[in-house]
Amino acid sequence: MKIDIGISDTDRKAIADGLSRLLADTYTLYLTTHNFHWNVKGPMFNTLHLMFEGQYTELALAVDLIAERIRALGFDAPGTYRAYAGLTTLKEPEDGLAATEMIRQLVAGQEAVARTARSVFPAAEKASDEPTADLLTQRMQVHEKNAWMLRSLLEE
Repeated sequence: MKIDIGISDTDRKAIADGLSRLLADTYTLYLTTHNFHWNVKGPMFNTLHLMFEGQYTELALAVDLIAERIRALGFDAPGTYRAYAGLTTLKEPEDGLAATEMIRQLVAGQEAVARTARSVFPAAEKASDEPTADLLTQRMQVHEKNAWMLRSLLEE
C-alpha cells in the first residue's frame, strides 16, 4: 500500500536507514549497560548498579520508540543480533572490566549514540519530518546527559 505522509519514498528510506543505525547503536548500548549492571564490582557497586539499571531501563524503552518510527515510515525495523552487528558503531566490551573502565566505555557509548542520532537529523530536517526530528532531539538530550553524569564519576 502506498504511504502518503508528505515525505518522499527516497527521503523516508534515508531516514529509516539512519534510524536503523540508531536502533542498532541503542540496542547495543542497552546490552552493554545491562551487562555492566550485572557484573560491576568494587566500592562504587551500589551507585553504579543502580545508575546502570536506570540507564538500561530507559534504553529498553527507547528501542521501541525508534523501531516504531521506522515502521511508521513504512520500513521493517532491524531486530536481530546479526542485523545490529552490521549496523552498530559500538564495539562489544571485554569481560571482567574494572568499574572505572565500564564507566569509560559507557561514556564512549553514550557519546557514540548521540553522534549517530545527530547524523540522522539532516535527513529528517530536509524532509520536514518533525516527528523523527523530535525523537532525535530527545535521544540526543538523554545520551548527552548520561555521558555527562558518567564522566562526572571519573573526576577527582
